[in-house]
Amino acid sequence: MPYSERFEQALILANRLHANQFRKGTKVPYLTHLLAVAAIVGENGGSEDQMIAALLHDAPEDQGGHETLELIRTQFGDTVARIVAGCSDTFESPKPPWKARKNAYIHRLKTEIDQEVLPVVLADKLHNARSIVDDLKVHGPRTLDRFTGGIEGTVWYYREVAAVLTKLLDSPSVERLNEIVNEMERLSGLVKDHNDQDVFKIRDLDCDETGR
Repeated sequence: MPYSERFEQALILANRLHANQFRKGTKVPYLTHLLAVAAIVGENGGSEDQMIAALLHDAPEDQGGHETLELIRTQFGDTVARIVAGCSDTFESPKPPWKARKNAYIHRLKTEIDQEVLPVVLADKLHNARSIVDDLKVHGPRTLDRFTGGIEGTVWYYREVAAVLTKLLDSPSVERLNEIVNEMERLSGLVKDHNDQDVFKIRDLDCDETGR
């Protein structure tokens, strides 16, 4: 079935909310990421609600917090709002410290987020990881300096998320995410024993940041 007018309205809202936002450290419009995430969700059989949530998954976190989430709920319904909330690690501004925020999100992913949310989370992380690997191939490990977690923290976070999604979802895209994270780790110059949880010494960071 073709997507309805709701999807068109979500696309317009996403473009309006993120019009002045760019991919971190680049001049690439942020909407390109949202379109890519929606495409991955759709290509893997996602529903229209999941597609709409994919377009809006970063809107509350980056553009208005709970007020924006309630706008999404009013315009697109509870299901879309729930999926968007499940993709967000905080609505606070300034954001909490990076390490604590990411650890809390990983815990939520393991224990609280339902199956309808997970394909959108997967698509988001898959596109982000793919973009990071593409940049690593061109610019080398210094490309991760623009992320608050740095090299070690960024690879750690994607490794942990991929591990959780591997347990919760049966999808070729999960396998692809693990392949990309392996490549990210290799290109970053890191060697990690996957059984050693203390290999990465991640900074405790109190600054606000808009990257993932």
